[in-house]
Amino acid sequence: MDAFYAAVETLADPTLAGRPVIVGGSGSRGVVASCSYEARAYGVRSAMPSVQASRLCPTAVFLSARFDAYAAVSRQLHEVLRSFTPLVEGIGLDEAFLDVRGAHRLFGTGPEIGRAVRERVHGELGLWSSVGVARSKLLAKLASRAAKPTATPTGPRPGVGVVAVEPAAELGFLHPLPVSALWGVGPVTAARLTRLGVSTVGDLAAVPVETLVVTLGQAVGRQLHELASGRDTRPVEPDRDVKSIGHEETYAHDDHDVTSLRRQVVRMADAVGARLRGSAKQGRTVTLKVRFGDMSTITRSHTVADPVDQGPVIAGVAAELLGGVDVRPGVRLLGVSVSGLTGASDREARQLSFGDLDGPSDRRGGAASEALDAVRARFGTEAVGPASLAGPEGIDVKRQGDTQWGPRSAEPGSG
Repeated sequence: MDAFYAAVETLADPTLAGRPVIVGGSGSRGVVASCSYEARAYGVRSAMPSVQASRLCPTAVFLSARFDAYAAVSRQLHEVLRSFTPLVEGIGLDEAFLDVRGAHRLFGTGPEIGRAVRERVHGELGLWSSVGVARSKLLAKLASRAAKPTATPTGPRPGVGVVAVEPAAELGFLHPLPVSALWGVGPVTAARLTRLGVSTVGDLAAVPVETLVVTLGQAVGRQLHELASGRDTRPVEPDRDVKSIGHEETYAHDDHDVTSLRRQVVRMADAVGARLRGSAKQGRTVTLKVRFGDMSTITRSHTVADPVDQGPVIAGVAAELLGGVDVRPGVRLLGVSVSGLTGASDREARQLSFGDLDGPSDRRGGAASEALDAVRARFGTEAVGPASLAGPEGIDVKRQGDTQWGPRSAEPGSG
């Protein structure tokens, strides 16, 4: 999708059309989630600190990100995509890979399907997208970038919308691109490749694989050698397994208070449990992530005997892990996640103890969680929750994406 979050906001408020719009977090620790092409003309980019973005484009309209709104539109988008093929692999909210090899008889060639997808998305959602068509994920992704609009000082220059890379033209399309266009090439890897005289994908393809392995390591070296040669055999995976479910939050100011942090652990564990149950998943390993004010980060994990999906149980484990961390230096970010996931129906039989004669404690907790989910489904997420999260303004429930791009308590433009 083209500037997805900013486009959704403009669709909701047409007065934003043609203006530089920046969506994301505010304050000194906020980052840009998305921006319109008008803002990109000033040099604003996704993941840029919001303070820097405001300096580059002081006339921009800054909007707090609304994850729930974008997720709702994303669901509509995927309904459209699945009307062409069931083989849809979502990548974030605004991007997906489609395997359309079985759809040619109904919808035509790959480029024809790409144009049909683009027109239907615009017709039903009111949003524009860019489509890449190729034999591999890598080339399709790069082709979609080539199809996008371009930001210019005089306004966005429309892209072609659909770019198809035919098999015979793959290397001619791929090799002139900067090496940073490849997956796995970040600033550190790019710097190492520069020392080898590599600036384009074609340069990388000419480097012997043995040299790349020595420079970058076995896995990365061989992977980049394959990608630079245009070889990417990864299939589209519609039902790709989730490895973990978690939440983390960056705070406007470092938190030195262990009591406050324990409350945040309960808040995040409650949300993690709800997402696990909503996904019909359970997990055995609870992980606590702590980032301090100096940006140093530690993780602590504990694996429990029985898989869990209940907030209080997850919170109990995470709180124990937090108890072993010295938080006096100040915590910038705190996270709770559960991994080692299995389906909720895959739970192994467990031996009962005398304390379970009235029914296993996890079953009693499960019933409470089911009741909690039922109330929230009917009356809203903030209708009920852990008592420790209750305050003058209601229950402080953690919502997915609510602080993904910056602290919730930071004042706009602060810092």
